[in-house]
Amino acid sequence: MNRHERLPKLQLIQSFAQVAEHGSLAATVKALGGSPATLSRHISTLEAELGVTLFVRRGDGLSLTETGVALFAHAADLTKAAHRFASVAAGRDQAIVGTVRITASKGVSGFLLPKVMERLAREEPEIDFELVPSDAEANLLLREADIAVRMFRPTQSNLIARKLGELSFGLYATRAYLDRRGTPASVADLAAHDLIGGDADGQVLKGLQTLGLDTDRESLRYRCDDRFTAWQLLTAGCGIGVAQLLQGRSRPDLVRVLPDTPSFTLPVWLTCHSELRTSTRVRRAYDHIATHLGAELKAQME
Repeated sequence: MNRHERLPKLQLIQSFAQVAEHGSLAATVKALGGSPATLSRHISTLEAELGVTLFVRRGDGLSLTETGVALFAHAADLTKAAHRFASVAAGRDQAIVGTVRITASKGVSGFLLPKVMERLAREEPEIDFELVPSDAEANLLLREADIAVRMFRPTQSNLIARKLGELSFGLYATRAYLDRRGTPASVADLAAHDLIGGDADGQVLKGLQTLGLDTDRESLRYRCDDRFTAWQLLTAGCGIGVAQLLQGRSRPDLVRVLPDTPSFTLPVWLTCHSELRTSTRVRRAYDHIATHLGAELKAQME
């Protein structure tokens, strides 16, 4: 078998793709770990086996050659195929044991999933959990998570998706704040109050504008994009802010402001990779979350 008939090892291709993506050996090691010497050896070996030059060395990193650019696109396809291969293999494991990696928005991860996961952990003592709170979309096709709870309908192919319901939000403030500043009787009254909302995230502003309040970012006295910090500002009595209905009801010191106004809602979608759906432990976690998180969403309006 000559040089052009022998297939290069996937590990060499992965190293090439990682360095091409990050632009230098040092940046790749910083992001993914490993050693520069190993990555350099992999690239040199791959270049020798293929008889091509993949990178041009420069002072601050590496630049892809024309051949390197062409091969980089194919390397990405091969990496995705390897992940799909691993997904199918994972789906053959029928034991309810091992780790399930779940990603969800920070608000859902912090306020809704813990109770759901605690119940599943008691029922399935051999399952471990990795919970990834993130408002960024995880790529399930690349196995960044087994299950995702998203506030939008997924667009990637090869995913199983199920809408669990709507997550409802309302305006809340502490009793102490309302005793001090008065309780708004109308949406227009909110303009005279200290409002808590996002900085770069305009979701709260959009909700207020939906209610008919003519406001902008500068009208918010407290601006914070971190959900937990914003919650601490709210519960400390800083002003009026937005919270999940279930979250707000869990605190007796909080009062829903303008309870007769429509609540803000976001859809809640539960998704997983179609091949991982055949894994017993992932299927068990998926079905459990669908049942119990779905029940929580239904209960919020009662």
